[in-house]
Amino acid sequence: MAEPMEAEQTVMSENLEELNPNDDEEQKNTLDATAPSDGSDSEDSDSDNEAQQAEELKTLESDLSRNPSNYDAHIQYIQLLRKTGEIDKLRLARESMSAIFPLSPKMWQEWAKDETTLCSGPEAVPAIEKLYERGVSDYLFVPLWCDYLNFVQEHDPSVRDCSASGVSKARNLFERALTAGGLHFSEGSNIWEAYKEFEQAICLLVDDSNTEGKEKQIQRVRNIFHRQLSVPLADMKSSLLVYKAWEVEHGNDLDANSSDLEGISSHAASAYKKALEMCDARVTLEEQVSKSDVPDTERLPLFKRYLKFEESAGDPARVQILYERAITEFPISSDLWTDYARYLEKKLKVGNVVKNVMCRATRNCPWVGELWVRQLLCLERARASEDEVSMVFEKALQCSFSSYEEYLDLFLTRIDGLRRRISVAGELQVLDYAVIRDAFQRASDYLSLHLKGTDALLRLHAYWAHLELTLANDIVAARGVWESLLKISGTMLEAWQGYIGMEVDKGNLNEARSLFRRCYTKRFPGSGSQDICQSWLRFEREFGTLEDYDYAVQKVSPRLEELQIFNLQQESKTVVTAGDASDLSAKKSVREKRKPTSNLLEDQSPSKRLKDTKEASKKGTKKGHEKVLSVTRTATEEETEANVNKMDNTSSNEQPKKQSIHEKTMYTDQCTAFMSNLDPKVNYEDIRKFFSDVGGVQSIRILKHRDTGKSRGLAYVDFCDDAHLEAAVAKNRQWLLKKKLSIARSDPSKSKNQSGPKILPGDQARTKRSNSSDPSGDQPTSSEVRNNDGVQLKGKNTFAVPRNVRPLGFTDIKPKPVQGDDEKPKSNDEFRNMFLKK
Repeated sequence: MAEPMEAEQTVMSENLEELNPNDDEEQKNTLDATAPSDGSDSEDSDSDNEAQQAEELKTLESDLSRNPSNYDAHIQYIQLLRKTGEIDKLRLARESMSAIFPLSPKMWQEWAKDETTLCSGPEAVPAIEKLYERGVSDYLFVPLWCDYLNFVQEHDPSVRDCSASGVSKARNLFERALTAGGLHFSEGSNIWEAYKEFEQAICLLVDDSNTEGKEKQIQRVRNIFHRQLSVPLADMKSSLLVYKAWEVEHGNDLDANSSDLEGISSHAASAYKKALEMCDARVTLEEQVSKSDVPDTERLPLFKRYLKFEESAGDPARVQILYERAITEFPISSDLWTDYARYLEKKLKVGNVVKNVMCRATRNCPWVGELWVRQLLCLERARASEDEVSMVFEKALQCSFSSYEEYLDLFLTRIDGLRRRISVAGELQVLDYAVIRDAFQRASDYLSLHLKGTDALLRLHAYWAHLELTLANDIVAARGVWESLLKISGTMLEAWQGYIGMEVDKGNLNEARSLFRRCYTKRFPGSGSQDICQSWLRFEREFGTLEDYDYAVQKVSPRLEELQIFNLQQESKTVVTAGDASDLSAKKSVREKRKPTSNLLEDQSPSKRLKDTKEASKKGTKKGHEKVLSVTRTATEEETEANVNKMDNTSSNEQPKKQSIHEKTMYTDQCTAFMSNLDPKVNYEDIRKFFSDVGGVQSIRILKHRDTGKSRGLAYVDFCDDAHLEAAVAKNRQWLLKKKLSIARSDPSKSKNQSGPKILPGDQARTKRSNSSDPSGDQPTSSEVRNNDGVQLKGKNTFAVPRNVRPLGFTDIKPKPVQGDDEKPKSNDEFRNMFLKK
């Protein structure tokens, strides 16, 4: 038994040398193994190589025993076994790898050739044919098909002897090859040529005396030529010349050297012209996808563009061939497999074809949950057996997906299929509901820890409870499902609502009421706690008695008050951001300024204050920043108070001087944008995000009502330089929270050039009239008039305009005369004469 094995290994080594003539390393190893020993040096070298290879084999075997999914280790192990010529181990290694991974076309080609060399007898033909069948079913590889066809013609006795059964077998195989790769643009012509050669060989075997048989065989060859010329393939013009030369050999008068279509049947000529147009439309795309120097990252988009073109052409056969070519080039592109499956389900709808494609997709990309889901649905459409579907489902669970939602989708697809099987009449005897319950339990056990508190887990248990009610008609089991969910995600409001809703739908009001009593004291996210309390009250209004409603109110009212107090406390705790800190420091400076005991701004000279402000802005320190904020505009109330003090005629002459000093230092910041028409809900973070594309924001000040603390719709935004400020002003008239903003550069110099002090909204309410010459107070004094002469209101923010200032777009109800410094008040008779004249 040992001698035949040694002879077989020697033949294997010699044939491997012939199969890989371009592999220098394999040639060297093979020659070293077969060369005669000339001395001790060569023997030592051979023994060292054998020892090294044996050690490598042991290492690879150990790696594969620990991790059978190591693709690279499988490849190295097979290559090393081919070098050493260990036939039995090589066969087992290939079988082990093919059980886990699809082998590449070249690996199938090598395997089939190795087995053909070792076992060339007729008894080995069926086994080698099975190898070829397995190879061509994995990928579209035209050279493998050609090897398969040549092997059958050379080694199958029935085909080789041209018996009726052998010819029929060969023709069926050729037709299968044409269906699989005959439309391949660049390589499909190889199958057509092999088919024609086979039929022409049969034609030569037909006796000339058999005129009918001869003519029938000639017509068969002619039909193959016509079919080839109607398909857009590379070198179509060369195929036309070959066809015309063949017609000349069989007595037809044609110009074999011309590419015109004279003498060819009109049907064949029309098909050829159409195929030639299709060929011209695809030449550029074929050149792009066929370039070997282009990286795969660029070739894959080119294939997808080619696929879109073929799909727009509307020929499903050509689209399928191109998809097969693409997945042969990119077998682990999950997007490509998904698009292929979608196209077949939508257009082709051939059960066996889609089933085969999905099986190959999950073998090539087992980590994509969507492909397994599609395979389960495909098996269900094909009415596969429960054992087959269960086997695929178990394989899918052994894969590693990128997210737990993919596992959930897989479980739900499996449960959907089981539910549909049980619902169909006649299937109740085949499947029991316990199968569905077991699938739900497995899904819950596996996913609950990872999907705790998510809507996905809630959806799973809600579906489970629904089936317990509808299919199993078991309310106790349905309650058990909800209770198990509450143990995992008891803080989910939706879980309690789903449980209560089930009891209400079933009319179990007492059970629903007990659930409300269990959960109304729980703290749910957001407004969930208030919602569950309100739901309980609404439930008692609709279904309960007066006593039940009073009891619910008694329980819920303290809880609602507690929640309201808690929410108010939470709202008072604001997160201090950069803008908030600047606003708080500004408010603090306002309060300190109003203290009568100390006023640092009044004690300093204008030049000193201006210098400190500039130094603080340059240094950028926190202390300097707070000082700048203290002397800039921080609130409209501060400006109002300052202007009221200026207008007070009872104050001393020294007071206006101090206020004028304050007026100068109040507008030292020259990089400030003034925003108006803000939505009251706008906060500091909204404004910061609004100017995020501009950048350079240093501080934000939102003006608020002194009494209510609510936003007045106005804000100042300080920028680091003029460039950022100009970019911010350019965003004028843009929208923020459904309101169109008004943004302008803050210009304090305008108030300095005015003839009188600036009166802000609300000043008129606090203006003193004690020095008025009119006792009634209806007529203003000359000093009051002079103070009001400089008022200028612009824009649309006139909601807080003093009552003696007319808003834009409105008219006064009664005219008010404008008096100068020397004008006297009019008497009643003068007013009467004015109205009579009008």
